Amino acid sequence: MMNIIGPKVRQIRESQGLTQEEFTARCNLIEWDISRSTLAKIESQVRRITDEEAALLAKALKVKINELYK
Repeated sequence: MMNIIGPKVRQIRESQGLTQEEFTARCNLIEWDISRSTLAKIESQVRRITDEEAALLAKALKVKINELYK
């Protein structure tokens, strides 16, 4: 199954005024080691993500996880 939340992650990140680099730095602060290129692949739906990664994305974006699926 394709990753369906990538575009929403990008939309929320951009609405918060964060670049990919700034957002990956925020992810690193919550102890998730993710690179900018990995984030780009997630946002463009090239890379699949786990449920745990979806939860980490929501935490780093400071939104409830269900916001990623709207």
